[in-house]
Parts: sequence; structure tokens; C-alpha cells
Amino acid sequence: MRDLAQGVARFQEDVFPAKEGLFAHLAAHHAPHTLFIGCSDARVVPELITQGEPGELFVVRTAGNLVPAYTPGANGVTASIEYAVAVLGVTDIVVCGHSACGAMTALAEGHDLSGAPVVADWLRHADAALARTAGTEAGPEKVGALVRQNVYAQLTNLTTHPSVARALAEEKVTLHGWVFDIATGRVETLDVPGTAAALAS
Repeated sequence: MRDLAQGVARFQEDVFPAKEGLFAHLAAHHAPHTLFIGCSDARVVPELITQGEPGELFVVRTAGNLVPAYTPGANGVTASIEYAVAVLGVTDIVVCGHSACGAMTALAEGHDLSGAPVVADWLRHADAALARTAGTEAGPEKVGALVRQNVYAQLTNLTTHPSVARALAEEKVTLHGWVFDIATGRVETLDVPGTAAALAS
């Protein structure tokens, strides 16, 4: 906690004064242009990767950057997606996977998750991606393939959400798939059929 407190102090003393005008504007305006769905992994920081300013990204982070297909009822991920698209009017949605993803590694290598039953149940949202990589030999190549297929699977799940489906039909939003490599900082842009050019390469 001491490191966090020191970080807050540095923010208040050095960072905030330099951006005081921006924060004054943001205090009354919330208009992010992009919904960024990434992994909860502490090594993957959307604002750092994109070098965006505060207020530009509406961020949802889940284990394995998983997006459950739409079902009626209260759900934190679904509510965040709906709010970003239907209320805030984001024009782009990025689903970002990453190298060395613990969730994808567990699936690719068949880890025993009996001690983490909620995690095991959550990872069922990657079943389609796992099925697409069933013939791939175990190892780093399988993890990499699963990370990419998982981004595609979650983009597909996104389209089941009514707010997203409506925005896509009205050509108000564009979907993007990214894979971030932790070791090199490279962002790979996946080909997402039926969408405009991705935000970055």
C-alpha cells in the first residue's frame, strides 16, 4: 500500500497540475471514443499501451478478456458494454488479448482448476476458441493460437449484445481485434471481416 500511496502523492503533486485543465473539462464531460475490452492481467494496461489521455477509453477488464454472450438479466460486463455503446456512443470497440495469458495458458495446457471452480466456469466463455484450436499441438504455439482465436470468439460474443448488434446494423460502431505482446510491446491487429481498418498495427 505504501507504493500506491506514494503514487497518489506523485499524481497529485506532479501529474494533476500539468493536466488540471483536462480534468476540469472531464469533471463535467464523459465522451470516450472507444470501448476497450482487455484482460485483467496486471501487465496489460490499456491506457499505457495506447498512450491515450484520461477520458478517451471506456475500459472493461475481465480474466482472459472474455465477453459472455448476451443473456437477459443483470450482468456487470453486459451493463458496461450497453452503457458504452447505447449511452456514451463509442464509435469503436477493441477486444485485446495478450501473450502469456494465464487464462488461455490454463486452457491450452489443461490445467487442473478444481481449486478455482468459479474461474473454471468463467473460462467456459472461451469454449469456441478452444474448439478451434483442438488440433494444435500443445506448447507455446497452441497458447498463441488460442489467444488469437479467443479474440475472434469474444468479438462474436459481442455481436449477440443488442446494443452492439444495433450499432453495427446502423454502422455506428466498428469492431477491432488486437493481440498485445508483453515482451516486445508489439500490438498485432487481427483481420476482423466486415469492419473498417483497425486502429493500430
